[in-house]
Amino acid sequence: MTGLDGLAGVLRLRPGAPRPHNLRNDRPDWAGRLAQGKAPAEVPGLLASLYSLCGHAHRLCAQMALHAAQHGEAPVDAAAARTLQHETLCEHVRRICLDWPAVLSPDAAPGATRSLQSCPPLRLRDADPGDTRLWLQQHLLAMPPADWLRGWESSPGWWADWSEGSPGWLPALARDARLAADWPVGAAAPLHVHADVASLHQLAASLRGTPGFTRQPRWRDHEAEAGSWTRVNDAARPMPATPWQRLGARIAELVRLSLPDESGRSGSGWLAFGARQVAPGEGLAWAEMARGLLVHHVILDEAGRVAAYQVLAPTEWNFHAHGPVATALAQLQPAHGALAQRRIAALVAAYDPCVRFEVEAQPTQEERAHA
Repeated sequence: MTGLDGLAGVLRLRPGAPRPHNLRNDRPDWAGRLAQGKAPAEVPGLLASLYSLCGHAHRLCAQMALHAAQHGEAPVDAAAARTLQHETLCEHVRRICLDWPAVLSPDAAPGATRSLQSCPPLRLRDADPGDTRLWLQQHLLAMPPADWLRGWESSPGWWADWSEGSPGWLPALARDARLAADWPVGAAAPLHVHADVASLHQLAASLRGTPGFTRQPRWRDHEAEAGSWTRVNDAARPMPATPWQRLGARIAELVRLSLPDESGRSGSGWLAFGARQVAPGEGLAWAEMARGLLVHHVILDEAGRVAAYQVLAPTEWNFHAHGPVATALAQLQPAHGALAQRRIAALVAAYDPCVRFEVEAQPTQEERAHA
């Protein structure tokens, strides 16, 4: 393990081995170690730097959790909603244009690079929303974003029809990826711990009283998964059945975030976030961000400094040793060669961990015997 891997952690995947032997998550719990003893004002910037890939969401959650611990809940902040919308949209664009071509369809890379270079919200924080929608139409969707979203919402076959019948590098990438990504995986329960007050208090109790909970979380004695397909505002929609459908759900969220504000459906009214004081000096905050649901939990001491701090990220739910990715890995056989490697790449791209991964050697005969 390199020095950087020791700091950031790495996911080790062993396709074909049974759970829990097929997935190991080595991410260290730096938040608890580094935040302890700090003054509240120091923590948001510290954690935004520590988790720089999604620094905006960590800063927001830290600010809300600490405010709740000190003062109770604050009203929903319209400016915070705008920032979360903007940063999540930009993160989706980066992953779609940078990561997907590299692992799903290298032929798409030139078109993706040109699209990325001209993306208005990446170039200008206050980009005109109309310019962003026009960019999506011309560079990614080959149609107006509102029309794309209506198709996605109205027909289960829309994603396939669009990818087969539309011009451009992104539909071509979706077509190329389908062979490797359109295979059934067993979904875990959608993570909706932020849907009601009772659940939030139950989550806080687990964070407070269960050692190692942030490394191997479980919800009501079950594994859960988080992603753009598990939003509380989309709870009525069936869970995706394949990694390919999850990729489509990520494009759908990008489209939603580009559209005018509509509570519970699009714009700054789409992503849920908030905070709660669960006990005196104890705050819990959450935000739906690009990879799923992010949670911060803090307990302050009598002097008002951080006594305990925990970060529960989407990667720990999705890459749990008994979670959805581990369940899917158990179905894959390394002997299937190139197709198995492409399926692993598509699976990881769909669930999008915030650390790198390695594929290790195939399982031993003893592990196969216990599968």
